[in-house]
Amino acid sequence: MSSKSSASEIDLLLFLLDQGYDKKAWHGPNLRGAIRRISATQAAWRPGPKRRSIAEIVVHSAYWKYAVRRRLRGDKRGSFPIKGSNWFALPDPLGEEDWRGYLALLDAQHRELRQVVAAYPAKRLYEPSPGSKYTAAGLVTGIAAHDIYHAGQIQILKKLQATVEEPPEWRAVPGWNRAGRD
Repeated sequence: MSSKSSASEIDLLLFLLDQGYDKKAWHGPNLRGAIRRISATQAAWRPGPKRRSIAEIVVHSAYWKYAVRRRLRGDKRGSFPIKGSNWFALPDPLGEEDWRGYLALLDAQHRELRQVVAAYPAKRLYEPSPGSKYTAAGLVTGIAAHDIYHAGQIQILKKLQATVEEPPEWRAVPGWNRAGRD
């Protein structure tokens, strides 16, 4: 890329963020689409001992949106709403209220990250961001890819979960079936 950057590059980064998170894309489900209509019971399910649940992936994704935002702004650590970093211990059992709170946290972290990217100086996109050794463009494209990566993991967990156990209430959820189609 050229050392000269423009506002259109910021628009492209926002487009990538949105496709990875909550806008329609050719690659299939984005992160928000992958977790649509999932109950707390489904979100807490693990494929085996010491394996990640959908709920843990959601909180992890919210954390990394926060971390990228913090690095873009050069902020200090410690302001994420949940104590800890990267992977978090979640309540067991996971209640619907906690699950809805984690979904709201993910949405809020995405909105806040998006605001920082929209206001980021385009001329500094290819310089290391204030809080990182990576460029701002690299951080933003990386977090968009991170969303898509975890959307894929969640899709696999949903399919696996449906083959292992399929309680009657899941059969009524559109796109949730054993045939492997969404």
